[in-house]
Amino acid sequence: MSRKIKMGMVGGGQGAFIGAVHRMAAALDGQIELVAGAFSSDPEKSRISGEELFIHPSRVYRSYEEMILTEKTLPEGERIDLVSIVTPNHVHFGPSKMAIEHGFHVVCDKPLSYNLEEAYELQKVLKNSDRIFALTHNYTGYPMVKQAKQMVKHGDLGKIRKVVVEYPQGWLSTLLEATEQKQAAWRTDPSRSGIAGAMGDIGTHAENLAEYITGLKISELCADISILVPGRLLDDDGNVLLRFDNGARGILYASQISAGEENNLRIRVYGEKGGFEWSQMEPNTLTVRWADKPVEVYRTGSYNLYPEALAHTRIPAGHPEGYLEAFANIYRNVAK
Repeated sequence: MSRKIKMGMVGGGQGAFIGAVHRMAAALDGQIELVAGAFSSDPEKSRISGEELFIHPSRVYRSYEEMILTEKTLPEGERIDLVSIVTPNHVHFGPSKMAIEHGFHVVCDKPLSYNLEEAYELQKVLKNSDRIFALTHNYTGYPMVKQAKQMVKHGDLGKIRKVVVEYPQGWLSTLLEATEQKQAAWRTDPSRSGIAGAMGDIGTHAENLAEYITGLKISELCADISILVPGRLLDDDGNVLLRFDNGARGILYASQISAGEENNLRIRVYGEKGGFEWSQMEPNTLTVRWADKPVEVYRTGSYNLYPEALAHTRIPAGHPEGYLEAFANIYRNVAK
């Protein structure tokens, strides 16, 4: 494309954490520009958010339906090309389906939908469309996750036998939603989050990372899902035994009541020849432990990485890359 990709956003207005992340990620490579949005279900909040983001008033909409229908009438090159959906879970399906059906590409924050029925319906829509639909499991964008995936793909570890993935957070160790804190309020509300709490919010990241890196699919599971903070409506802790389609075994632990933890996503994968470990808290390092030779430590930007890892590295070795760059890699791949 000989011009910047024009983006419209659904959600992400005042006080929204993930909306700002998506905007920064989309802008990082200079290929995408935000030109329109329905930033809140409250029209006045949407208007104020549009002003703060320097969006022309005529492109700040009262609803996602108004944005999609109005933008569709604009000439190609002026109208948006891409819709970024950064709403709570219950408002993923509607704008995704409508945007695809009206010819727009979509980047949607995870999870895919509010429930399984919506997911199947969206799958049908996408099968009949040539539009790009990207779901932002952002941890797959890290260079060292790309390196880990390629090591498995090329057989460096041999046949995979064991996967251990954990995602502890501590921010919901108390009944934070009772204070009307915005992020806690919707994540613990079944009417907006769906039937899953911690497992839907962060357990999905752990599951996605395990399957993405190994290329395996979970075939069976046994789960112990709990609510450990009295008064909470959705799960805040989960422990899952996994079986993968190649016979490998696994453990998945996701918790938002692990007091003292920040955002400690970590994965260990073991094969016949050795295993590796990657942590989101130390994202530029991949530690490999071999059965018959010394430990190796791979670093982001190093010369000895697989091409796929180097292609997602933006700055020279020794300069930290992190969360925003990983998110930006997803937007850059969509732009291509």
